[in-house]
Amino acid sequence: MNTLLAQPFGTLPALLAHHAATRGMHPALVLDGQVLSFAQLQVRVQQVAGALQRDGVRPGQAIAICAATSLAYVCTFLGAVQAGVTVAPLPPTATPAQLQALSANAGAVAVFVDADTAANWADGPVRCWSLDEPAWTEWLQGAPVPSPVTRQPGEPFNIIYSSGTTGMPKGIVQSCGMRWAQLQRSPANGFGPDAVTLLAIPLYSNLTLTYLFGAMGLGGTVVLMGKFDAGRYLTLAEEHRATHAVLVPVQFRRLMDHPNFDRTDLSLLRRRFCAGAPFVAELKAEVLRRWPGELTEYYGLTEGGGRTELQAHLHPDKLHTVGRVSAGNDIRLIDEEGHELPLTATGEIVGHSATMMNGYHGLPEATRETEWFDASGKRFIRTGDVGRFDADGFLVLMDRRKDMLISGGLNVYPSDLEEVLRQHPAVADVAVAGVPSARWGETPVAFVVPVLGAQIDEDAVCSWANTRLGKAQRLAAVQFVDSLPRSEVGKVLKRQLREQLQRAVP
Repeated sequence: MNTLLAQPFGTLPALLAHHAATRGMHPALVLDGQVLSFAQLQVRVQQVAGALQRDGVRPGQAIAICAATSLAYVCTFLGAVQAGVTVAPLPPTATPAQLQALSANAGAVAVFVDADTAANWADGPVRCWSLDEPAWTEWLQGAPVPSPVTRQPGEPFNIIYSSGTTGMPKGIVQSCGMRWAQLQRSPANGFGPDAVTLLAIPLYSNLTLTYLFGAMGLGGTVVLMGKFDAGRYLTLAEEHRATHAVLVPVQFRRLMDHPNFDRTDLSLLRRRFCAGAPFVAELKAEVLRRWPGELTEYYGLTEGGGRTELQAHLHPDKLHTVGRVSAGNDIRLIDEEGHELPLTATGEIVGHSATMMNGYHGLPEATRETEWFDASGKRFIRTGDVGRFDADGFLVLMDRRKDMLISGGLNVYPSDLEEVLRQHPAVADVAVAGVPSARWGETPVAFVVPVLGAQIDEDAVCSWANTRLGKAQRLAAVQFVDSLPRSEVGKVLKRQLREQLQRAVP
């Protein structure tokens, strides 16, 4: 296996075929009591590839998958990869109109759906195939042995649609070479034949796919959850003796809050990974205190480029950062005009690595806008995030460039205000967004989820915060909300908060 991974380029299907031949009875996938061994997985993957070829789907074409997590979903994804077909996993939470638009952008010649998403495609222009039983296994019947397909590093592996935190999702084209580079770094995270990885994030998320492919590619077992539930997660972790966890911050929070957390045996689950959304220092500290083991936070984009990592268990004094630059990555800071800045300055983060997207599918102008080139012509991906490095080389995130406010001519970073508000005992969760102001140009408003039963009003929280904030940072208002709108990986959708603002702001 290590020999296979050492190749400059290889494929995930080849790794899975190797495991099927050498340890075929070992469980590859587990979901709701169903288990697929590597040998059984290989049979299904070959059947899917053969059925796609039988039904006229050619290498280089694309299919979409829009469904809840299932074993059929994973097998169909992997079978398409085996057949040289690009996969576009689509979020079932999108509207029918959005799904049709995303499918059209991907150029999908067919879409795989389950019963819950089938209605969204009733009048669509592409073929629909079901992932539900017995329809899916009936579709596989009689599938021929697939013709071999040779993959090239630059060919599209999949198209991941962004969470749309700032607008309509864009299709991020990830190449076969990019996925192979991700697989090659999996051993550094402790993945291997004995690993049991628990995944509870939807399969259309790049975070899930990265660790799914990494864990399976190294011959380990992946336990999937269809929908995250903290109590159920704890049960599964104990039952399957999980060794690796991949979670977003909001899931860590829910696990910490569950009454069974401290009573659950998580002694084997000592490698925890977090990414996808801001991970506040206080929560990192709580996880380290109550859940012994390794805690690694990654910062990066689905688009690829630079990546940082914080091994929080080794650097408890750096929990306010997202760590140092990962090996093989190059991260720089630039100003508004695209000029490079010293790393100790505050600027937009741009990154280069072996795991960069080809571009946004069908959107060459948007692709150009997200690229930055240094003086030598080296290509970087612009993150849209603002940050700086401390004296020890740890990256401190300030905010999204688009979320930064300019109030009275001064830069205001919402994350600074959120950090202050989280110290209020009645604040359970908070997000700060900028809204137009005739007087200041922009002004900050805080959307606060109050602690259940808290006896305090919005004006009192606003006054409390403003006594602790600088003059240019002061809140114009606080609005209580039941919850904050989030993407599938827990990012707060501030655009939606601005749209739902219910009262006038001076």
